[in-house]
Amino acid sequence: MASVHKFALGSIAALALSAVAAPALAQQGLDEPFQKPFREALAGKTVAYVPVAMNFDLTEGWYAGLRKELEPYGVKFVIRDPNWNTNAGAQAVTSLISEKPAVMVIHNPDVQTYAKLLQRAENEGIYVIQINMGSAYRSSAFVGANWIEIGERQTEGVVKACQGKSNKIAIIQGALSAAASAYTLKGVENVLAKHPEIKVVSSQAADWDAAKAKAITQTVLKQNPDLCGIVGFWDGMDIGTAAAIKEAGLTGKVFLATSGGGERKGACELVKNGSFDLDMSYDVPTQAAQMAGTIKWLLSSGVKAGSVKGSEYTTLIPITRENADNQMTCWNLSDLKK
Repeated sequence: MASVHKFALGSIAALALSAVAAPALAQQGLDEPFQKPFREALAGKTVAYVPVAMNFDLTEGWYAGLRKELEPYGVKFVIRDPNWNTNAGAQAVTSLISEKPAVMVIHNPDVQTYAKLLQRAENEGIYVIQINMGSAYRSSAFVGANWIEIGERQTEGVVKACQGKSNKIAIIQGALSAAASAYTLKGVENVLAKHPEIKVVSSQAADWDAAKAKAITQTVLKQNPDLCGIVGFWDGMDIGTAAAIKEAGLTGKVFLATSGGGERKGACELVKNGSFDLDMSYDVPTQAAQMAGTIKWLLSSGVKAGSVKGSEYTTLIPITRENADNQMTCWNLSDLKK
């Protein structure tokens, strides 16, 4: 009898549990209330993109990354390519303000030229995101490298490589008026202030031009064949610096530190073959994703353009021979464009 009683009680308990569970299983799904207004906030909006120029890894990579993240939501893109012409860039920004895109993504050639135009754009309701090279005007968002940190870390690498050697180094700057160049130089100075034994035999601007960088380096190496290190400000320019070092037969003897977006052909491959000893990458795909995320938030938040101002500094990836073979260290432009 006891066993029968236990069975009956167990059956009743099971039925009770199933009765409790049944309504839960039968419930209908909930309609997430925020995704529809999010999609509506993005659909049909225009993002205008003004790089310093197209057709190199940084600007092509940013554009490909933005499209990948935003086009599925119906965002449209407009590109205005000044092709390294600052006046053409200013005209492009001026024209875009009258066209009123929802967002402008701006790659400033220097800290002053676009500053008032970008402020005007936000006053007229256009969100402005500045990428890597900022202006004197702080807009809704800046996404980019911490150039002072880059200058410090590059110089620390050069100083370490020069231990026990001549302690003579050279600096190959970019364009003097560009934020990337001016701030990187400050980082260099911060480290050199701690190392009075280091002698800077040359500090010249190559204006982001590989041919100029090569010519400067050739002269410096002729005058200082015992040079132990060079701090370069961009790997796209420092291809010329590396070429001059190689022609002088000093590859592996003159430590070359540079920085860039981390594209495989322009960074990892050149570290592997000895052209660069250190390439500080600010990882373009991550920057593009950060910009896209910021654009999504701005458009869906409804905040007034210019009413919020923030910065997203990129986590740097030091590329050396130890990690240049790692598939995660660098990225391929062809893959990003797929």
